[in-house]
Amino acid sequence: MMKPKQSRRESRQAAFELLFEWSFNESSVEELFEDAAAARDLSPDEFTLKLVERVIEHHEHLDEMIEARSENWKIGRISRVTLAALRIAFCELEYFDDIPAGATINEAVELVKKYGTEDEAAYLNGILGSYTRDN
Repeated sequence: MMKPKQSRRESRQAAFELLFEWSFNESSVEELFEDAAAARDLSPDEFTLKLVERVIEHHEHLDEMIEARSENWKIGRISRVTLAALRIAFCELEYFDDIPAGATINEAVELVKKYGTEDEAAYLNGILGSYTRDN
């Protein structure tokens, strides 16, 4: 069951949690949502659903974009927290034309500050800033 529309911040938070979980087993979108619904009664709104689906669908391309901006860092060296936030941010920047880049970057930095470290947030901010300057 779909949840009524919520704020983009709440939607990103839910997407972040789902994609962090997905990074451990890469299950199907359906399994991911079923498990989250059973474990914590998650019922995502439309934006959460679209964001998670697009990240999973395009994760190889998104990971290539991340690696291209991560000097001397392979995807395997990036923490799962930072990687989930980077995937969401790059997905928004690439596939959601209606979201301002500044909002995307700010929200990604806030997620990493909440679940990661200040250093990870600075790293993420640098990668996303580099991407937006070049595009």
